[in-house]
Amino acid sequence: MEFGLLVIRVALGLTLFAHGAQKLFGWFGGGGLAGTGGFFEKMGFRPGKTMALLAGFGEAGGGLGMALGLLTPFAAAGIIAVMSVAIVSVHLEKGFFGSNGGYEFPLLNALVAFGLVFIGPGPLSFDAALGLKLAGPEWAGIALAIGLLGASVPLLTRAARARRTA
Repeated sequence: MEFGLLVIRVALGLTLFAHGAQKLFGWFGGGGLAGTGGFFEKMGFRPGKTMALLAGFGEAGGGLGMALGLLTPFAAAGIIAVMSVAIVSVHLEKGFFGSNGGYEFPLLNALVAFGLVFIGPGPLSFDAALGLKLAGPEWAGIALAIGLLGASVPLLTRAARARRTA
């Protein structure tokens, strides 16, 4: 079981780290802060570069934390926040399936991160090595609350800005 948890954590974590690195550094064909910031500005997220930095940090930092099993609920919260914003602002209107640009992939990322907090990162993790007991329903609730609160700030400011300009 511990190896299975490690595989799930590392797959999720490194995938999200790569997406964050696209935003932060332009790695893997990404736009970096300038390109991603410009894209975010067009979607109504301002200031775009700051929002790109936050999204990139949520993905890269959350992904790295998840891959390492380090402070797992907080890594999950970052993932949940960024994926929630992506679902609402980009993917929701396109339906479920990722082949149509839908929310399938970000929803799966958020739910796997959330689920990992319930069961914990396993014994092959930094949390376990440090003796941190940051798993279970209470910690999952904390991760979800922090993640949704983190998502609400950019979504609500974007919505308020859109109402003012309409």
